[in-house]
Amino acid sequence: MPRQLISSGSAFEKVAGYSRAVVDGDWIFVSGTTGFDYAKMSISDDVIEQTHQTFRNIEAALKQAGSSLKDVVRARYIIVNPADWEKVAPVFGQYFGEVRPASTAIICGLVDPKMKIEIEVTAKRQ
Repeated sequence: MPRQLISSGSAFEKVAGYSRAVVDGDWIFVSGTTGFDYAKMSISDDVIEQTHQTFRNIEAALKQAGSSLKDVVRARYIIVNPADWEKVAPVFGQYFGEVRPASTAIICGLVDPKMKIEIEVTAKRQ
């Protein structure tokens, strides 16, 4: 099966030379994804809403790849403010409570100060 590149439609993908996701065989690698609502080109100030939008963006990429959140085996959570961890951890559980992928949480800055969270996932189609 040839490699498939999946785009969110963001012009930044071409500028920065990346894809929202790459499908290689049964594996799907979703790039770090933030809470931007691409339809409105906006981002909420609320970290919880950003987290929900991030999952919606990831779900859209996985759907294009013929997959879903149920296929996620690895998640990386990148959070700007350590105090936000307690707010967003239950949101992760809403999406991954039954899936329970291996995961890592990192506290660091992101490329846009409006971004409060970024999530990267790897999935394997069943």
